[in-house]
Amino acid sequence: MTSQYQIRADYDARTIVVYQAYSPAIADAALRAGRFVAPFSFHRMTWIKPSFLWLMHRSNWARKPGQERILGVRITRQGWEEALSRAVLTTADPAAVAHAAVHVQWDPERSPRGAALNHYSIQVGIGRHLIRTFTDDWIVGLTDLTPQVRKAATLIQTGHAAKAQRLLPTERAYPLPQELAALCPDRDRGPAARAAPWG
Repeated sequence: MTSQYQIRADYDARTIVVYQAYSPAIADAALRAGRFVAPFSFHRMTWIKPSFLWLMHRSNWARKPGQERILGVRITRQGWEEALSRAVLTTADPAAVAHAAVHVQWDPERSPRGAALNHYSIQVGIGRHLIRTFTDDWIVGLTDLTPQVRKAATLIQTGHAAKAQRLLPTERAYPLPQELAALCPDRDRGPAARAAPWG
């Protein structure tokens, strides 16, 4: 049986795609430069999410103020796994969370219409001490997905969910290395295990 906490993503042999929502000013500057530059903030945590539909729920399909642009951020799998190896669950001891370079939390995955599903989606918060590594070393490409998002949202709203589905990225179980596999909370291990720190 599939774990409720399995990481699912669009990935290839070397890279993985994560998603972020930004204001037009941040997105346009990043797309022009091919990497994040001002007005992107290098002084606060930035959250990356491999679940496209979770970000659609969070940004209301690019309709929320400040989240009108959706970027697909392709990063190295080496960087992704380094982030996970340094992460602490946000439900861990507050002192551990405060000192962690990376935060992780699990939230209910969402359907195209925003309904909560019975399995979870991972969010990874890259702390300010690692942001330059994320932007300068891990990112290999940025893609503006906003037109695709708007088209899919219109199709869903007008009763054409099957057509919208063809516009959504294909996500599959991500093969974590053995040393990281235990970091995904297992539904059979109970709340205490899920509150344990990562790494």
